[in-house]
Amino acid sequence: MENVTVAWLKSLDVFLHVPDNQLQWLLDNSEQRLINDGEHLFKPGDPITGPHVILAGGVQFYMIQNGSRREYTTFVKGDITGYLPYSRAKAASGYAQSVGELEVLSFPTEKVQEMIRDHFELTQSLVHVMSNRVRDFTALQQQNDKMMALGKLSAGLAHELNNPASAIVRDSVSLKEHIRLEPEMFKELARVQIDPAQLESLNAVLTDILSVAERPVLSLKQRMALEDEIADWFDQKNIENGDEIAESFVDYHFTAENLSACAGAIPEQSLSPVFKWVSNLLVTRAMVEDIQQSSKRIADLVSSIKNFTHMDRAQDKQFADIHIGIRNTLTMLGHKIRKGQVEVVEEFDHDLPPVKGLIGELNQVWTNLIDNAIDAMEANKKGVLTLKTERDREFVKISIIDDGPGIPADVLSKIFDPFFTTKPMGKGTGMGLEVVQRIIHQHRGTVTVKSVPQRTEFVVCFPLDN
Repeated sequence: MENVTVAWLKSLDVFLHVPDNQLQWLLDNSEQRLINDGEHLFKPGDPITGPHVILAGGVQFYMIQNGSRREYTTFVKGDITGYLPYSRAKAASGYAQSVGELEVLSFPTEKVQEMIRDHFELTQSLVHVMSNRVRDFTALQQQNDKMMALGKLSAGLAHELNNPASAIVRDSVSLKEHIRLEPEMFKELARVQIDPAQLESLNAVLTDILSVAERPVLSLKQRMALEDEIADWFDQKNIENGDEIAESFVDYHFTAENLSACAGAIPEQSLSPVFKWVSNLLVTRAMVEDIQQSSKRIADLVSSIKNFTHMDRAQDKQFADIHIGIRNTLTMLGHKIRKGQVEVVEEFDHDLPPVKGLIGELNQVWTNLIDNAIDAMEANKKGVLTLKTERDREFVKISIIDDGPGIPADVLSKIFDPFFTTKPMGKGTGMGLEVVQRIIHQHRGTVTVKSVPQRTEFVVCFPLDN
């Protein structure tokens, strides 16, 4: 076993400035122990003992979540674990298992109060260990939660980006093939005898029709009726391939009257090649519009990601419209919302002044709460998500309400506890709501929950000017 002396203890940074007599007191009241590989120092619910100074080997900390092991950190030679002065934790929430043959110097927990009373520098050194541990563990919590949030969003984002990207590829290939056929159509069109006045008249009709910014969305029944009307008109005018080209005219809401107006500017013998050319023009235009819309969708998603993560911004509190962050979150979770057949109801007070806060951190709050609400409604195969913002004196109040089955009373009291989760492994770390609470407390606010069957409401409240 390690020959532990005052000099050995002073070789550790934590004890470097502790008086020798206090370290000797620590040694006189401690016990050296050997623990076999794989044995546990403690398990969930066991009293936390120590402090323990690791002399050799290591200690691995982990938790069991829904039957699966989740490892968090490992302490090695020179590290200090176990109970520390002023610690509020009395019972273990996870497992501590030896790695290799573990040798520890264990101090009896019942003597910690005596240490606090009579040995200031020794106590101070161990409190420093605890503060570092809290800081490191908090950073680990934040990183784990950010990675979990990223995992929640990545699949949906991949789907959101893949759809418009695939549409661009598909339309560009079709457009390339379509353009390849242009020379043949140009030869037909070149044989058409049409004077400048007639051409100007045709161009005016087409411009009026195509300049309509918002075309009404037709039902399937309305679309089929309009397609039959146009195909019949083409048949009456002996337009070649009238049934095939009718669809492109329906896309732009041409009617028989519009077609007659176009035909009035065209010699009868030229109707067929001109309408085939117009159809070709409409198909090309539709493909370009699809590519534009898909490109804009990708650009909007990238913008939402940038705003959501608050990239290229200072990492301090700033004034911002809180609704932008909430809507960016909805965009990021759009695929999951549609997949879950969730209807989103916005009851926003748009007269709210800008809110001062850590915008990226607040977006993490909205992600966790909205994602949990969507998950809660999975059991119903559909749901209504209500998002409400309002002013309460000098505070902003955000309510996130779902109509899922509700949270059982025995679970409700634990949902903000670290590592508590009812989700299966891989869907939740148990840190989401604890992180929500910590971020809102950082903004000098509160987060509360009320739940009954068919209505669970999380209410976030914090000062407008932090």
